Amino acid sequence: MSQLHDLNGATIAFDLDGTLVDTAPDLVGALNTILAQENLPPLPFDDVRLMVGRGARALLERGFAAAGAPLDAERAPPLVQRFIAHYLTRIAQESAPFPGVVEVLTQLKAAGCKLVVCTNKLTNLSDALLEAVGLLPYFDAVIGADSAPAAKPDGRHVAAAIAAAGGDIGRAVMVGDSINDALGAKNAGVPSVLVSFGYTEEPVETLGADLIIHSFLEVPEACKTLLASCPAPNTRL
Repeated sequence: MSQLHDLNGATIAFDLDGTLVDTAPDLVGALNTILAQENLPPLPFDDVRLMVGRGARALLERGFAAAGAPLDAERAPPLVQRFIAHYLTRIAQESAPFPGVVEVLTQLKAAGCKLVVCTNKLTNLSDALLEAVGLLPYFDAVIGADSAPAAKPDGRHVAAAIAAAGGDIGRAVMVGDSINDALGAKNAGVPSVLVSFGYTEEPVETLGADLIIHSFLEVPEACKTLLASCPAPNTRL
């Protein structure tokens, strides 16, 4: 990997589920627990994995629909609260950072990047997960959907995350795995990188990202490529 000094001062915003951390095992486990409590059959892991990443309510709504018991507006809120409470008890029981995440975050911090999490997961759940898997210290801010004016794909979520990290939106990149990340970045006027190993039901090549990568280890070079037209200020005396 080439030198990363030209990323000094850049802000890199990361999605969480399916980008930084493979959270599907615990989310699917929590969903199936709630389904069992409602006398509904469990859903196969592979069927639910791609439902992850749009927030707890969306996961429950899609899960219950797949189990043949669509949720109405009245039933959803208490079930969401039960789901969140149970998920917190097992938030990192099986979840773990994807290969290369710790190495890359270490390199980016050493290069002088500002790092922020921009996720549709609730902020308290995001903080708990990042702390449990040892990633929280790498980030200057964590902005869940409840901490932004609107959730991705609204560009204000991406802009709020960059601002919370003390970054410049003109020198930032969004790294994610889904259409919400690609559109959120586009709506904020920020270039995007999508990973091919995350949670998306549509082919990642169709989502409109500026770059697609197949390993987290490719993140630094992808960011360098996208930020080449807006280099860091010259701080040498």
